[in-house]
Amino acid sequence: MNKKKIQKIYNDLKKSASSPTSIKKFPFSYQSKLLDYKSHLRDFSSDHFNLLNAMFNELAVSESIHALIEGDHVNLSEGKPALHHKYRESFPEPEFDFKKICKPFLKNIKSNQYKNIVTFGIGGSYEGPKLLQELMFDTSSKTNYAFVSGPDKDEFNSLVKPILGQNNLYIFASKSLSTAETLTCMKWLGSNRTKKNSIVITSNVGAAESLGFSHESILSFPESVGGRYSIWSPISLTSSIENNFMSFLRGGEQADQLLTGTSSAATKYQKFIKTLAFSDIWFNNFRNKRNRVVLSYNWRLRSLMSYIQQLEMESLGKPINKLSIFEQTGQTIFGGFGSTAQHSYFQMLNQGTSACSADIIYSPSNKSPLSAAQAQAQSVLLSTDQKKSIDSLEVTNGNIPVNLFILNELSLKGLGFLLASWEHRVFITASMLQINPFDQFGVTAGKKAANKFLK
Repeated sequence: MNKKKIQKIYNDLKKSASSPTSIKKFPFSYQSKLLDYKSHLRDFSSDHFNLLNAMFNELAVSESIHALIEGDHVNLSEGKPALHHKYRESFPEPEFDFKKICKPFLKNIKSNQYKNIVTFGIGGSYEGPKLLQELMFDTSSKTNYAFVSGPDKDEFNSLVKPILGQNNLYIFASKSLSTAETLTCMKWLGSNRTKKNSIVITSNVGAAESLGFSHESILSFPESVGGRYSIWSPISLTSSIENNFMSFLRGGEQADQLLTGTSSAATKYQKFIKTLAFSDIWFNNFRNKRNRVVLSYNWRLRSLMSYIQQLEMESLGKPINKLSIFEQTGQTIFGGFGSTAQHSYFQMLNQGTSACSADIIYSPSNKSPLSAAQAQAQSVLLSTDQKKSIDSLEVTNGNIPVNLFILNELSLKGLGFLLASWEHRVFITASMLQINPFDQFGVTAGKKAANKFLK
């Protein structure tokens, strides 16, 4: 790493930020079978991309990607690898074989024909399975699925109490099995929880046994799979009961292969991911856009923002590395279901003074043409100056750079490709910022503080 070269690149970026009108725009698109992308990036140019790509090379980010995929210790603060992506590997032999690991549990679940399946978990153990279940919701299913985060008794009374005594399966999803919210739900269930109607998904087998779970009801996964990345692991057991979950893993695997490949398709994909990561860094560090709104325009993807919010803000919400030249780490992520958002904070986005960037996601649907039209319209409206008369009340800022993602398949495979790509975006951003995206000491600090107040 040549510090002088990195300093010069940074200075050139900073200089160009003071005169953005002299820089050409960056029209870029990416097309694949599963995902299309269109950039509407104001004030981000090919010059900026090339400068940040030079920094990418100086920081040896390609080597960091290789270390991640090979299973090296990339989580340096905790001295361990990050192995969530191993569930996505199918060749030559999957190191973590989801299908084989979950088969006996799935067989037992299907034979019992449960009326209700309730998953207790929080963070990644909640957001991931919930997102997948909403995506694959089937009105013909005879099973009801519920997800309980746990801290408030009213949530438990609303979702669980009315179904007590029915043919229920209770799934407790907790990596450490020390999460106060999940353990509290166990207490509230009391004698309703038995060895026959309960499963625990955890990396702490000893704690599961001490809580009375039988060996046959403990589904384990490695401690080196982080909670916000655990959607690829047995944490997502419920999504494989009535769906082909392997297609989700294959979608993620396809993205991984493109990230590390050398084909022309891989080269195009890598430029796509770099565009996302580089523009995030540019807008946050040089254009004062500290916030990014994430909007999904399909009801089945209504929880996508919550999932991405955790993925990004837990991964990139870290202190500045003193060795890094950048002064800002991760952006603040907010958003939700796009059509609803148009009747809330879109007023601020279109005419307010807040500095934002945006990610818009939709999947074309003959059933919901309005949602697709709204997604496309807002991507243009937010990013394009509206040249109207000075007295028009409809004049909009047009100053928000937008990434437009089009899921060509509203399916597990399509979502798998999108989420793995988002992980790649986050990892490259973290590597450029020289921070660790796999620890979360800030989350731990909050838990410890809460325990003191609880006592």
